[in-house]
Amino acid sequence: VQLQASGGGLVQAGGSLRLSCAASGSIFSINDMGWYRQIPGKQRELVATITKGGTTHYSESVKGRFTISRDHAKDTVYLQMNSLKPEDTAVYYCNADLVTMARRYLELWGQGTQVTVSS
Repeated sequence: VQLQASGGGLVQAGGSLRLSCAASGSIFSINDMGWYRQIPGKQRELVATITKGGTTHYSESVKGRFTISRDHAKDTVYLQMNSLKPEDTAVYYCNADLVTMARRYLELWGQGTQVTVSS
C-alpha cells in the first residue's frame, strides 16, 4: 500500500498548480486524507485535510486560495492551489489514514513533491 504524489513544479507568483495523490494497493477503506508541506529546517505543517465524508479544513495561510478534494472511486486526493505566493514554496506531502484489506490501520505519507513559486 502506498501513496504516489504528483503535480509539483515551478510557477510564477499569482499562478496555479494542482497536486494529485493516489493511493494504491490492498485498500479496504480510506478515512482522512490531507496535504502537508515542509520548508528545509522547519517542521512539517498542515495545509489542508478532508474527511471521508467530505468535510474540509485549511490552514489560515491558504484559506481562500487552496481547495482540497478527493475522488473516492480513484482513491485520490487533490490540492488545487491558486494565487500562489513565494511563501508557498515547499515540499508538499500527501497523507492518508486507511484500512487495508487485512484490516490493518495505517497512516501513510507520499514521497513529497516540490512546489516552487518565483516572485
